[in-house]
Amino acid sequence: MLSNIRIVLVQTFHPGNIGAAARAMKTMGLSELVLVNPRAFPDEEATRLAAGAQDVLDNARVVSSLDAAVMDCVQVVGASARLRSLPLPHYDEPDDMSFDVIQNAHTAPVALVFGRERSGLTNDEIRCCTHQVSIPANPEYGILNLSQAVQILAYEVHRAWRKRDMNGFEYQRPLEATPPSREQFGYFQEHLGRLMQQSGFLTQPHARTEEQLQTLFARAQPSRKELSLLRGLLSAFETHLPKQ
Repeated sequence: MLSNIRIVLVQTFHPGNIGAAARAMKTMGLSELVLVNPRAFPDEEATRLAAGAQDVLDNARVVSSLDAAVMDCVQVVGASARLRSLPLPHYDEPDDMSFDVIQNAHTAPVALVFGRERSGLTNDEIRCCTHQVSIPANPEYGILNLSQAVQILAYEVHRAWRKRDMNGFEYQRPLEATPPSREQFGYFQEHLGRLMQQSGFLTQPHARTEEQLQTLFARAQPSRKELSLLRGLLSAFETHLPKQ
């Protein structure tokens, strides 16, 4: 199960933070590291700070976009200190997040996403996520180093995994309730946008309408079966539109 939990670092500037994050992961049994456009990798500083976690670095994947890093994931949690204008479902406490992550990771990949050291995640990157999580800290100085943030969330996930294992109880989610992957949800968003354009519902002065509707469906968190029903509904509407 822990092998289905992926740590994604976006445009990390200091290679030492990559090594320190790898070390934080390994202490909590996590091994899947994906790097989105790191400034320097591989790098001696990353190797030095990884200490005994060189295997995590050796197996790390480097990709060119956050989409590529998470498209097969059924849950993508963005670590962010700030709420955005179109907020996704938000975990105020990391331990609340961890139990959902463990549940979803039982059957499919999930990702915890961390942004740049100075500026975090962009709005577009937040939109690639299904959820946000914040780490409660001193309101007068709530600044965490990247690897510290990785360590805290990795610890919470490992703790939830241990509790589930010790209790010996495992809730079996019905197959029809399985969340869609980000790739499947992306296909739905493209289908919805195309239909709104073809029907004349979406016009240039109201360009944010598409974004708002996509955020609405993201908050609704439909299952794969429900998303398939929605796509079937869109396809039925599409047949009644004039040919382009």
